[in-house]
Amino acid sequence: MDSIDAWVWWLVGAAGLGVALVVTAMPELGMLAVGAVAGAVTAGLGGDVVLQVVVFAAVSTALIAVVRPIAARHRSQRPQHSTGIDALKGKHAVVLERVDSRGGRIKLAGEVWSARALDAAQAYEVGQEVDVVDIEGATAIIM
Repeated sequence: MDSIDAWVWWLVGAAGLGVALVVTAMPELGMLAVGAVAGAVTAGLGGDVVLQVVVFAAVSTALIAVVRPIAARHRSQRPQHSTGIDALKGKHAVVLERVDSRGGRIKLAGEVWSARALDAAQAYEVGQEVDVVDIEGATAIIM
């Protein structure tokens, strides 16, 4: 074991952290693996053990402190382009058959949809433009 250089041990550690990253899907392990690679580079350039550990700790800490908040912010943002029924919410539609609290038909995004009024006391007549506020199953809720 004495014949193996320190940089090789750092690379073995980085590979182990990389495997753990793949198995657990914890991005922090990837950042620690990059820190281990930095430790290997330091060892390869002739740095002593203390410097190797300091470089590993500094790079790992810096990555976790900088990359983690950015990743968390991106993860919490909603997609800018809505798809599916989410894309239909807020769209305008035209009444094809009278719509009230019991039902009716509208033309929404070029398709005929069943619809019902959000307000039970409200009714919409043929040709009237309405707004879609929600989709429940295959029924558009309008106002």
